[in-house]
Amino acid sequence: MLRSLSRVFSYVQSERNLKSAVLRSLWSAASVCSDFYLKPTMETKLYKPPQEVRGMTSLNKEAFTQTITVPALRVPNGVLNKVVKSLKKATIQRPGVPRVVQDEEGSSDFRLVLLDPHRISSPSSFSEGEAEALRSFSVVQELRHYELQLTYHNLKSDEVLEAVLPPGQDVPSGFSRVGHIAHFNLRDHQLPYKNLIGQVIIDKNPGVTCVVNKTNMIDTTYRYFKMEVMAGEENMVAKIKENGVTYEFDFSLVYWNPRLSTEHQRVVQLVKRGDTVFDVFAGVGPFAVPAARSGANVLANDLNPESHKWLQHNCKLNKVEKKVRTFNLDGRAFIQGPVKQELPVLLKGKAKVHIVMNLPALALDFLDAFRGLLPQELSCDENLPTVHCYGFSKEDNPDTDVVKRASCSLGFPLKDKCSVHFVRNVAPNKDMLCVSFTIPKEVLFSGDQEKTDPSEEPAPKRQKCDEATDST
Repeated sequence: MLRSLSRVFSYVQSERNLKSAVLRSLWSAASVCSDFYLKPTMETKLYKPPQEVRGMTSLNKEAFTQTITVPALRVPNGVLNKVVKSLKKATIQRPGVPRVVQDEEGSSDFRLVLLDPHRISSPSSFSEGEAEALRSFSVVQELRHYELQLTYHNLKSDEVLEAVLPPGQDVPSGFSRVGHIAHFNLRDHQLPYKNLIGQVIIDKNPGVTCVVNKTNMIDTTYRYFKMEVMAGEENMVAKIKENGVTYEFDFSLVYWNPRLSTEHQRVVQLVKRGDTVFDVFAGVGPFAVPAARSGANVLANDLNPESHKWLQHNCKLNKVEKKVRTFNLDGRAFIQGPVKQELPVLLKGKAKVHIVMNLPALALDFLDAFRGLLPQELSCDENLPTVHCYGFSKEDNPDTDVVKRASCSLGFPLKDKCSVHFVRNVAPNKDMLCVSFTIPKEVLFSGDQEKTDPSEEPAPKRQKCDEATDST
């Protein structure tokens, strides 16, 4: 029993001695390392904005100036480049801030390498590879403090905006870039700061010379949003390049969405040389122009006179004006006019026919224009046109929703006779999708050529729409 108690006492004593030795070693190391651990001036966040910038609506760049403390490593000039390369992930990364500065002791044989305080807070913060590199270059792992002055020019745009906007309010997190124009959808609480936000975006994004905000007003005829200039020049004529094609247009008067470049490319890749493309809502040509460049024959239409003007301009700009015929018509008039006139000959050929309908807010409602478009005597089973029709959906099952609505408009069930492609999420619980299908001959060909307003259709046709919806 006494022997067991003696062993326990010895174990406890040795544990106490070990802890004391460790504590003495740590204190000694802290003393050697230029008392780096003892200074409380190092902040977890690199930049803490002065209080006076909070609520600022007119940009005062000087007010953002602040001096902070960052860790630094004293390195001999002879191995400076090798050390900087080895510590690439540990050095400070900030706009306009050098990673290497003059030695504070005035020695011409040494330089200070500034480190990222989020990565390096003590010598033990270096990775095993970094520590080994420093040992191989005979660099003492002694961290020093360096007083670094940060100005407005060293700050990122989100840091400036977070400092200005009231606490707890979200900062504008992103914008669309259209050539030299940055396009925002500001929320109501951000509007008092719109001019400051615009100036910050111009300062922090090379090439941006104009910042605009989309207002809640929408042009009901041509479906483009009106916008106001937040900062910069009022030049709205943008020049952009998408998928190797150059476009120019007045961004304030037409519709353009840079987030649709992948979708434009996806559909154009379905088109082969010699095919015919009818673009019902062509805009300035993001489907029509690249399709023509790939060798297709294109008939492109848009109701907006400005879009039609820039569509023609972009055809000439990309040297495809001989491959594209342009129209300035309502979508339904285009389908029941030029499309109806061209289809009889095209259906007799072997080249495919594509009909693109990219007006997601309304396009599904235009599908009824294909009902009985051609006389029954032209009926055929082969080479029927393929439609790519876009729509928005807020339903829990958006695929089913757009298929039902397309079926309703056509008056024919499309279930298992179409494909649905998810394009993008445009807002919480709102998706953009593309439903593609071959126009059924039961829809396209009819002996009844009389067209009526859908709201004035007789009961049998409305019943057919309901039946089509129910069957999907």
